[in-house]
Amino acid sequence: MRSLADIPHHKTVTVVRVGGERRFRRRLLEMGLTPGTAVKVLKVAPLGDPIEIEARHSHLSIRLREAESIEVKGKAKTGVQS
Repeated sequence: MRSLADIPHHKTVTVVRVGGERRFRRRLLEMGLTPGTAVKVLKVAPLGDPIEIEARHSHLSIRLREAESIEVKGKAKTGVQS
């Protein structure tokens, strides 16, 4: 499996699993970043941290360390979900 941190700019993938510490995982799940959700990497900061993603028409910025705990797969079929 690949992590969200490995995905290049402007690519859309599907979330398989959200890992990490409980508080972080719960917060992302509450914001709609659940398994099966399409996520697009929009921007990466000049030094690679943080990254900006789009999920369910929302823009989120997360740390690279946190993105490494989100497992993703291939290209999403329909783009970013609503």
